[in-house]
Amino acid sequence: MTAPTVAGAFGALREQLTDAAAAFAGSPDALGAILSGMVEDVDRALGERLEIFPVCHHSPASALAMVRRLRAKQPRVIYLELCEDLQPLLGELRNCRLPVAVQAFASELSGFPADWGPLSVVAPVTEASAEYQAIAYALETPGVELVLVDRSTDHVFQWSPRDQPTSDAGPAAEGGDVGTAAVTGEESALHGDAVGVEIGDLRPRFAELEAYLLHHGKVRHWSEWWDQYIERPLADADHDTYRQVMVLIGSLFRRLRPAGSDRLDRDEDRERYMWTRMRQHLATSGVDPTDCLYVCGAFHAASRVEQFGLGSTADDFEITPRTGTRWRYGLIPSSHSAIETQFGLAPGSVSIAAATWTKAVSRHGLSPYRLDGQRTSTTQRRRGQAPTAPSRAAGPVSDRLTGFLAAPPDLNGLDEAELRGWCVDIVRLARRNGYLASTADAIAVFETSVLLAGLRNRARPTPYDFADAAVTCIEKDVVPGRRDVRRLCEILLGGDRLGQVGYDALPPLARDVLDRLQPLGLALEKRTVQRALLDLTGQPELARCSDLLWILRHLLPPDAVRPIMGERRLGHRSIQESWDLALGRNQRALIELGYEGVTVEQVLEQRLRRAVRGPDATAAAALAAVEDAIRLLDSPRLVDELGARAVDLLAAERTVDDAPDVLRRVRRLLAHYRATSPTLPAWCEAFVTTGYAQYCTLLPTAIAAEETEVRQVAAMLGFLFSMEGLALSLGCDRSQLELAVAQAHPTAPAKVALLWAGQHQLGLLPLAELRARCAELLGNPLVLPAFPQYLAGFVHALEPVPGLAPFVVETMSNAFARLPDPVLLPWLPTLISTLRDQGPELVPLLVREAGRTFPTALPELDSWVPPWMAPSSPARTVDVAAPLRPVGVLLAAHPEAVDAVAALLGCPGGWQPLPDPPADRSALSALLNGHPETAAALAALLAV
Repeated sequence: MTAPTVAGAFGALREQLTDAAAAFAGSPDALGAILSGMVEDVDRALGERLEIFPVCHHSPASALAMVRRLRAKQPRVIYLELCEDLQPLLGELRNCRLPVAVQAFASELSGFPADWGPLSVVAPVTEASAEYQAIAYALETPGVELVLVDRSTDHVFQWSPRDQPTSDAGPAAEGGDVGTAAVTGEESALHGDAVGVEIGDLRPRFAELEAYLLHHGKVRHWSEWWDQYIERPLADADHDTYRQVMVLIGSLFRRLRPAGSDRLDRDEDRERYMWTRMRQHLATSGVDPTDCLYVCGAFHAASRVEQFGLGSTADDFEITPRTGTRWRYGLIPSSHSAIETQFGLAPGSVSIAAATWTKAVSRHGLSPYRLDGQRTSTTQRRRGQAPTAPSRAAGPVSDRLTGFLAAPPDLNGLDEAELRGWCVDIVRLARRNGYLASTADAIAVFETSVLLAGLRNRARPTPYDFADAAVTCIEKDVVPGRRDVRRLCEILLGGDRLGQVGYDALPPLARDVLDRLQPLGLALEKRTVQRALLDLTGQPELARCSDLLWILRHLLPPDAVRPIMGERRLGHRSIQESWDLALGRNQRALIELGYEGVTVEQVLEQRLRRAVRGPDATAAAALAAVEDAIRLLDSPRLVDELGARAVDLLAAERTVDDAPDVLRRVRRLLAHYRATSPTLPAWCEAFVTTGYAQYCTLLPTAIAAEETEVRQVAAMLGFLFSMEGLALSLGCDRSQLELAVAQAHPTAPAKVALLWAGQHQLGLLPLAELRARCAELLGNPLVLPAFPQYLAGFVHALEPVPGLAPFVVETMSNAFARLPDPVLLPWLPTLISTLRDQGPELVPLLVREAGRTFPTALPELDSWVPPWMAPSSPARTVDVAAPLRPVGVLLAAHPEAVDAVAALLGCPGGWQPLPDPPADRSALSALLNGHPETAAALAALLAV
């Protein structure tokens, strides 16, 4: 690539800039090299046979210049800087209302770090953009070919640094043509965390330069500076002036970027990629380069890579193959605020650009290009403008920069009618939103706008000046509603226009969802929240809509499908349901579901499988997936598969962190199967036996570990005791549990109390001895400060041993009576918060038991004696002959059962006749005398 000579169209300008650099810097070396290099970049770009059209994304000036050039040149081929694999989607823009974003999405990665997924790339398209005008011209003009030449979406992430911090959507890019930003708010979240592909971002990369420009330009944001000093002057410029100025600006910011930076290297690789693709297309198509137009960002128009230009002798850039990642493509709705947030533009700048575009089109009488069938709510296509004759041959380059840079600013006078209309309308909007605004405020906004424009050396107030004046005069320091005055100004000056993808451009899944919900009779494409009422008894055909809505509830954001009335849980379906539907507002989420499958059932099945097959999958998550599969999908095969995976995950766990969740879910599933199926599934039986063996193994270690919480140990014991009967019937050995309890040696007081409860449940610790141990603790002054911890352990013990509820009430009452206030009072808030957060299901047990124990009326309290403090009752020594004679009659009628129980308990003796019928039996007497509590309970049950 040969360097341009000094003698040329820009020789005089180059000499002027060199002399100016020497005068200001004292030497022409550093600054002079930059200034003269900028002129060389302009000379080289404009002298290229393939016409380069530099643009800035979402710039009305670029769009106006593009419309003029397309009508004048009428090129046969347009090379556009956009990811080449997005080209098949551009025709679907006919079915959409702009702004929308072309998206590439990948959830299953191959060749990329796993923590980058899912990957998403978006290219937002607005009507006031040069690239949309080029796309519309190419697609609507016969014989014109549109070729996207930028790297593919796969290469976007291939070229991203692997050690760079990532978000949910991939690597966080830094400036340039690719950028990511945290997106907040309903409309600004339309792009999610996608990487945005932008054409012609001209934001400078030096913070010092940007601060200098903003300070001396008396503006707050780069978007305002660009609108004031670039956008408006270029709106009325001719084609040559526009190109030279844009290339000059792109060259300036390119030369200010540090050499050798990763970002610059990637941009240069992109330029090599694009020039290689254009050479390949020209070679295969045989098109004359003078009939082509290369649309790219102004930064890339000033490229200095060796492959630049058709006359370059450098080898083509080696394009690496794509990875095995499967990309899915589609269109998603966008909005002005989403574009502003993602690309770091000032709030309202895209709306102001859209309003400027509409005004400029009307003022210049232009007829912008538009796709046939394009839905719109604003600018309509103008008819009757005769196309100009095509001008394909580029004439000699003439210097337009010198005159443009030396000319004074165009002092447009104050448009009082426009400003007055703004002031009246903003007061009207403010009053609608709760502000106490009046005609005086409109006058104040008018005068303040003019004043601010004068202070900022502007001949006429800009929309930014008007917004500042409105905030100052109307809002002051109070915002009565949810919209502040600056937001009202954005609405007034153009609004946050929201795009929508048409039905024909939706993926098959989204169309299937809308078709299946048609029986509801709602316009689901609208962005308003709509209420759906389903009477499943009177209209059984709506049951399928209900099934679909519950699946969408699981897959979409919470506000997209929200149940108002009705629920769906295991074994229960409501007969009436009410829903709030906002599918139009959440169209992006619905579209991205289409990238994962053809139907929502397929997507749900895939997600459930991924949930149990992922590296962080747990047994609790697998049980949750089983519940979802039962509730939402009628697929026993999938349930068995997920259940078998839950068994494997439980056997592989080495901690008990999820024991509470596992216990709660497996109890619910067992209850469901016992109520709906004659037998338990094989995976349920395997889960119980595996969990019994697993928790018996982990119990000694977990109960002694400091990091294991009391609630987790209680859940382990709850699983072992509540599942013991089923586990033993399936072949488990009870001695395994007894050995695990015997090997447990906790040190924490709460865990010690849990162990005592477990020993009591196993029959190793009688209630009398347990009561004696607690009394000993209360009688030891050294242990009193720790006694609340023992009591907390007993409260958690109600999970595995609910029969201890009377004892827990007794112990808690003794604690309240005997603990000193310095110990008791600080512990009470802890007890309440513990019961509320960790054991809400245990509170009803305590309340019911306390209700049975304590008197129900206040007068009875004075004479009430707690049962545990009452004198021993003679009922504990049972007289079989007198009070339990009916019991003897009952048992004598069933001797086989009595013999079996006696043999189980090891009671000696046989049947002997009693002197008075029914005959007394020594085995029965021994049995009842050995277990007086059981006999007393049975007598009370029979009311004898």
